[in-house]
Amino acid sequence: MTSEAVKESILEADFDAIVAAGDRVEPRDWMPEGYRKTLVRQIAQHAHSEIIGMQPEGNWITRAPSLRRKAILLAKVQDEAGHGLYLYSACETLGVSRDELTRLLIAGKQKYSSIFNYPTLSYADVGTIGWLVDGAAICNQVPLCRTSFGPYGRAMIRICKEESFHQRQGYELLMTMMRGTDEQRAMVQESVDRFWWPALMMFGPPDEESPNTAQSMAWGIKRNTNDDLRQRFVDMTVPQAEALGVTLPDPDLRWNDERGHHDFGQPDWDEFMQVVKGNGPCNAQRLVHRRRAHEDGAWVREAATAFAAKASA
Repeated sequence: MTSEAVKESILEADFDAIVAAGDRVEPRDWMPEGYRKTLVRQIAQHAHSEIIGMQPEGNWITRAPSLRRKAILLAKVQDEAGHGLYLYSACETLGVSRDELTRLLIAGKQKYSSIFNYPTLSYADVGTIGWLVDGAAICNQVPLCRTSFGPYGRAMIRICKEESFHQRQGYELLMTMMRGTDEQRAMVQESVDRFWWPALMMFGPPDEESPNTAQSMAWGIKRNTNDDLRQRFVDMTVPQAEALGVTLPDPDLRWNDERGHHDFGQPDWDEFMQVVKGNGPCNAQRLVHRRRAHEDGAWVREAATAFAAKASA
């Protein structure tokens, strides 16, 4: 064995010891290339999701029914922009620039969450996204506060606190509508009917069809499997739906005394794969909007770069 191989073997043993102890891997630590690439893929997808996720709800800012609701929605969309920036910064510690990540996104070479490729057809969708989509995000992201990569875990602490507030905002909006007119209650139910199954898809494919889960868990990047998180979300959401007075659109949904969990049906995984491949209802629209925003902001980036160069000179 060459000296280089011996050195790498020692470094790998140190890395494995850090992960096994539940400690944090930091950017200056040695890490396997596969670990780094997995982190770039996951954190970039998460960051892109926050930025693209501004679009469906931003669609309703100018049409919010009151100044209070407009202010709430503006604050939430602003939070999502901040989440994207935290995550891009975490990704940059792995040696990839934010500009490169943006180019990969608008070229269609990196993904974002499938949920944001569905349209927001009514104002009730603002509440449903807060309740179901942010609720699913919380289930998915709270364990990431303990992820093995330090910058990612630390970013997630603040993100999860804000996502929890978004979930409560969405639930409060739906509760208000459910205490309103028959038309408002029907609007909420229709919105829940459309978003329930896409929300379940947010956790990714079933465990037996997920190519990355086993290795990500072995490295401590993920703490739970897709199916475990999906089950946790369903168990959390059913009593909330009962309190709201809405029906979740799953005829197979029922409590299982033996398991101590709810049984539930499976989403349409063929639909999920079509959305992931870029054939969802709003895939093209989302990327066109993001590409245009990036191009329109070119002068700001150029001015900031020129100013920084002048200041340093």
